[in-house]
Amino acid sequence: MAGIKLTFFSLMAFILFLVPSEIQAQEHPPRPISVTVTAQTLNFGAFTHGPVGGTVTVSPGGLRSSAGDVILLNLGYSFSSSMYELLANPGTVISILNGPAASLTGSNGGSMTLSLGNTDPLSPFVTSEIPPAPNLIYVGATITIGNAASNPPGTYTGTYNITFIQE
Repeated sequence: MAGIKLTFFSLMAFILFLVPSEIQAQEHPPRPISVTVTAQTLNFGAFTHGPVGGTVTVSPGGLRSSAGDVILLNLGYSFSSSMYELLANPGTVISILNGPAASLTGSNGGSMTLSLGNTDPLSPFVTSEIPPAPNLIYVGATITIGNAASNPPGTYTGTYNITFIQE
C-alpha cells in the first residue's frame, strides 16, 4: 500500500512542474492612451438650401447625405469625417464620449449647430494595434441648417469636444 501512495505523489509532483510559472494578459504598467488629431478634419463640403433648411450628415465612413430642402453640391469642396490616431496597449477598452452640440459661426453671419454622431469602430471598442502603429478612429457628425435668411452663404467654423476614455 505504501508503494501506491509514493507513486501517486510522484505523479502529482511531475504534473505541477508542467504548469507555466508566469501568465500575463497585458504589459505592466498599462500605457496611458495618446490621441492625435490628423489632417483629416470634419468637413461637410458645399451645399445650398431653401426657405426651410435641414441637415447635412457625414458618416464615420465618409458618406454624405442631406435632409430637408438642403441640396448637396459637388463643386470641388471636400467632405470627410474626422480621423484620430489613438495609441494604446493592444486589448485596452476605449469608450468615446461625444460632447454637447457645438455652434458654428458663419463668415457672413449666421450660425449652425453641429452634433457629433457615430464612430468607427463603434464605442466602446478594444484596441488591436501594437504601438507605434495607431488605432484609427473615424467620427461622423450632423449640422443643422436654418433657412436661407438665417444661414447666408459662407464658411462656418467652430470647435467641438470629444473625450476618449481608457477603461
